[in-house]
Amino acid sequence: MGDTFIRHIALLGFEKRFVPSQHYVYMFLVKWQDLSEKVVYRRFTEIYEFHKMLKEMFPIEAGDINPQNRIIPHLPAPRWYDGQRAAENRQGTLTEYCNALMSLPVKISRCPHLLNFFKVRPDDLKLPTDSQVKKPETYLVPKDNSLTDITGPIILQTYRAIADFEKSSGSQMALATGDVVEVVEKSESGWWFCQMKTKRGWVPASYLEPLDSPDEAEDPEPNYEGEPYVTIRAYTAEMEDEVSLQEGEAIEVIHKLLDGWWVIRKDDITGYFPSMYLQKSGQDVTQAQRQIKSRGAPPRRSSIRNAHSIHQRSRKRLSQDTYRRNSVRFLQQRRRHARPGPQSAGSPRGEQPQTQSAKPQPAVPPRPSADLILHRCSESTKRKLSSAV
Repeated sequence: MGDTFIRHIALLGFEKRFVPSQHYVYMFLVKWQDLSEKVVYRRFTEIYEFHKMLKEMFPIEAGDINPQNRIIPHLPAPRWYDGQRAAENRQGTLTEYCNALMSLPVKISRCPHLLNFFKVRPDDLKLPTDSQVKKPETYLVPKDNSLTDITGPIILQTYRAIADFEKSSGSQMALATGDVVEVVEKSESGWWFCQMKTKRGWVPASYLEPLDSPDEAEDPEPNYEGEPYVTIRAYTAEMEDEVSLQEGEAIEVIHKLLDGWWVIRKDDITGYFPSMYLQKSGQDVTQAQRQIKSRGAPPRRSSIRNAHSIHQRSRKRLSQDTYRRNSVRFLQQRRRHARPGPQSAGSPRGEQPQTQSAKPQPAVPPRPSADLILHRCSESTKRKLSSAV
């Protein structure tokens, strides 16, 4: 099995809780070596006490003997009174602190003190009950990490399960038809991190539908210009609107759908392809490969049997014929603009001679002299001119 260790710690945000009294807890997504992912909640006072104990255990690395040898990151002490603004501002510090912890030598980053602190506790599994008068307010870290832009609680979106889902790993959460869940994180892979009463885990987005409409309001518009990606795993199409590709093929993504099945373009061919098997060119594929081993590609909505929606109309989706027509039209325009014009033998490459591109202009006669104008004008004009003088 090997030693237990933490691969990564990500700060999701913080919660403002009111029981037993008002306080703040930070939400961390802890990723372990066995590819499991757990959400834990810690007060800042707890984190600071952990930090102080870590320094006592490793005085040399804490710089207590020689400050120049310090590698354990700094962490400011809690204030006498910590309000919401302090909780918000501290998120950037905690993100950097966790990243620094994971980069420390193995004897520190994998020590029992650190591992035990980030293990799931019974309190981490307790969600607010329906009987609570005031439920916690959740503040999530924005995707662009603009921590200072948080102005109020982010209400978690509520979705409904359209079919039963059986989990296949410890990091997933099973669903029954009609279950209502709150979505904490929407991953581009099509796996969403959800919570429901006392349960948390990853759920395929294709099994969920918004309560107010069958359509997903956050689905972006197609981008027929395309984004360059590379396949990191081979996939054989199981439906006629999908694309089969080998590992290492270069493609363009033209529509990123939230269910994790993106519309891609290979030459003039378009079709669905699992986003988990794609990676932007030049990026490290290690983390993506781990996610594939942990969860795999989520199922498509069309493959779910016995799906029951509460909405009368079905979800709106563009057909592959529409994607293909629009894609071909865009590629033709791009090729037309990129095609060079006619060149003369003596003109430099890429420059068109002006004699060929310019339209012939009519010749403008010279302005006649004043005497000629008086000679050719009418008698009436002559009288008016003479009276004016």
